[in-house]
Amino acid sequence: MSSILFKKLAHARDLPLPEYESKSAAGMDIRAALNESLTLKPGERMLIPTGLQMSIPVGFEAQIRPRSGLAIRNGITMLNAPGTIDADYRGEVKVIAVNHGKENFIVNHGDRIAQMVIAPVTQFSVEEVEELDSTERGEGGFGSTGID
Repeated sequence: MSSILFKKLAHARDLPLPEYESKSAAGMDIRAALNESLTLKPGERMLIPTGLQMSIPVGFEAQIRPRSGLAIRNGITMLNAPGTIDADYRGEVKVIAVNHGKENFIVNHGDRIAQMVIAPVTQFSVEEVEELDSTERGEGGFGSTGID
């Protein structure tokens, strides 16, 4: 099994590293690292620090995703889900949370705020061409294949 290396910043020293909450979980829960609680008002978005820096092996990315319980109970989700952390990024991991709920949501130090999935990345070379191959679908998009 490959390893993801984490460095804790001062405001996260007392927090556990991200971890899988069940044996077959796809995502590791990550926590808010705060000096004081934050209030996320309905319709508001906020950058929430995790107090972590990380080193991901080349050929992989970390995807930041919402936690389903926060989404269904409180309307809290990640605005750019899934957010991507590239293998060469070494800054603090922060998540962009948004409150789609109807009530204020309080984020406390140590709250599990998002989940992180490590996924393979494939890079391709880029070429410009005059024509593309044709397909049965062609230029049909935005529901062109039906709603059933």
